[in-house]
Amino acid sequence: MKPSACIRRSLGVLVLAAAASLAGSGCHATTPGDRQEDAWTGEAHQTLSVAIVGDSTVADYAESSDKRGWGQMLPLFFTENVRFTNFARSGRSSKSFIKEGSWAKVLAAKPDYVLIQFGHNDCPGKGERSTDPAGDFQDYLRRYIDDSRSIGATPILITPVTRRNFGSDGRIRTTLTPYSDAMKKVASQKHVDLVDLHAESIAMLNRLGDAGSAHLNCSPKDHTHWSPEGARVMAEIVARALPPDGLGRYARLRPPSRR
Repeated sequence: MKPSACIRRSLGVLVLAAAASLAGSGCHATTPGDRQEDAWTGEAHQTLSVAIVGDSTVADYAESSDKRGWGQMLPLFFTENVRFTNFARSGRSSKSFIKEGSWAKVLAAKPDYVLIQFGHNDCPGKGERSTDPAGDFQDYLRRYIDDSRSIGATPILITPVTRRNFGSDGRIRTTLTPYSDAMKKVASQKHVDLVDLHAESIAMLNRLGDAGSAHLNCSPKDHTHWSPEGARVMAEIVARALPPDGLGRYARLRPPSRR
């Protein structure tokens, strides 16, 4: 397959084009055994399918929306042979995503990899969606892992991206640490790869500061959801942290050359 023409443009143009095409989209159909040519090296690779699971900080949004999830932007950082389906949905917790039947749809798609981020809607105060980070949250994570492996998929846990809430000392304040820590514990127990997006996003926002990172949120009053640029930044953090001997092998982390 010939590389798309947009691959030859600057990353800035690619972000806009890909955001428009991915917004509100569902799947990219793949056929097992398909082989495609790497847009960077010309090397042929087997097509890989990746399912993304999570909440509103991960989900796809329409082009007309001022919001983007990092899952919507993640394909920008991968070679052409990696096909993403973003199953993430706003308002979902590790519990409600399973209870409503969304997880069954992921399993039916039989992806090669499953990226899993929950925590935001598992927190206290979310009604029936809430989970205990020391209890059933870990149980649900184990189910995601075991179910993924049962269909031959490789699960990867992603700790929840932080909210952009700064304290009076100019540092990020987060309530998501118990859920991030629970993910790390389960990942260690189950021998699963983990991307610590929670820690990495906090470190990045602390470096930029409140004023310097304000443009990363979709509006001045919304410190949870990301602008297109904010989602792109978070997606790049994920792409860079993926295991280099697995899915990270296909990450495309330098801008395409001009022709």
